[in-house]
Amino acid sequence: MKAFIGSMTGRVFVTLLLGILVSAALTQWLADVERQRVLERQRDQTLIERAEQLIMATEIVPASTRRAYLAVANRPGLQLEAGAPHPQAPQASTFARTLSERLGKNYLISSAALAPAACAHPPRLPILYGLLKAEWRGACENLNVRLRDGEQLHLAVLPPRTLVGAETDYRGVLALFFVSTAFLAYLVARMTTRPLKQLAQAAQDLGNDINRAPLDLTGASEIRQASAAFNAMQARIRKYIFQRTQMLAAITHDLQTPLTRMRLRLEKVSDNELQERLIGDLSAMQAMVREGLDLARSMDTTESMQMLDLDSLLASSCDDAADANQPVTLAGRSGMALLGRPLDLRRCLGNLIDNAVKYGHKAQVVVDRVNGAARIRVRDAGPGIPQAEMQRVFDPFYRVETSRSRESGGTGLGLTIARNIAEQHGGSITLANLPEGGLEVTLMLPEYYPGK
Repeated sequence: MKAFIGSMTGRVFVTLLLGILVSAALTQWLADVERQRVLERQRDQTLIERAEQLIMATEIVPASTRRAYLAVANRPGLQLEAGAPHPQAPQASTFARTLSERLGKNYLISSAALAPAACAHPPRLPILYGLLKAEWRGACENLNVRLRDGEQLHLAVLPPRTLVGAETDYRGVLALFFVSTAFLAYLVARMTTRPLKQLAQAAQDLGNDINRAPLDLTGASEIRQASAAFNAMQARIRKYIFQRTQMLAAITHDLQTPLTRMRLRLEKVSDNELQERLIGDLSAMQAMVREGLDLARSMDTTESMQMLDLDSLLASSCDDAADANQPVTLAGRSGMALLGRPLDLRRCLGNLIDNAVKYGHKAQVVVDRVNGAARIRVRDAGPGIPQAEMQRVFDPFYRVETSRSRESGGTGLGLTIARNIAEQHGGSITLANLPEGGLEVTLMLPEYYPGK
């Protein structure tokens, strides 16, 4: 859940869901408030009409039977009784003024200072799907009524006993509304973020294959514009890498000729010790030129991807190392297929084995399968690498042994080239010192699934 909320889809989903819920709640609240106002006005109007009819009918009834008539004529909401007037309020209410206008000047209507006891506890109307309650604000008061014949009456305007919908269970409605809103918000969030996910996946694939097919220019105008910019960036990067590789290849080719001439001329040097040193320096220069070109090629992906049997590739690489008199052993099987570039993977494995033999005197290759990926561990019996140097050894031309002597070394590009090739295949390389001594280099390569 935390990962989902942290994603773009989760954030868009939560924003849409909260926005829709807040808007719906505000709309429902306004509608409920307006509904309550309409109910209050309609009931007040109905009570005014009923009060007018009740007062006029009471006046027609003979004075001797009025009390008996009022005992059966009163209805909920209106109570008309005979009696002395209540203390009068400073000013008449809206209900009193409206009733007085309808009855005419021959009737005297005034508001009493004290309201009925029922007004202290008015009913509450459910609003916002029953989550909140609003008090009834309709007419609730005592009125003094004097008929045309002078008899004094009391009219009590009371609140309703119950309100329609007060006991309605809105839980089902709320659940249905929330589920439908969440479903709609998720669809919109997914539809909105899908092009971004495709663009992010394309950027990740670009790191593995610079020659991948360009993105299709589909979707909204902003997405098409971003895809076009991404395709243009890919083309520029591919052109830059090609030009750099061509430049390094040309430099390497041009350097080989003078270096070869120098080597031939050094054969004529009479001082054997000096001759040996100069030839060694030339050999080191030639090796640096070749490995520099290998580094450039390791970041290029012109070689086509093809299906490979990883176990066969490992066996072939170890056999090649053994043929070169390197102490190499191979144990285990992965039993998996791999989509990759065979020459690049051979170079990667060859560099790891060479480093193990060069610095650890032997290479023990162990392969197995972990969580859908091949784990290739190359172990040696050397002194290992200090913990502070673990990441720096992947930098180009960096070596823990800084003397760069012919006995101890290379150019410091082997691990750099190996890591570049591993990352282009979606894998990784990590280093760890073994407790019994020696270094273990772990190469992880993901399995290929058809249809992915």
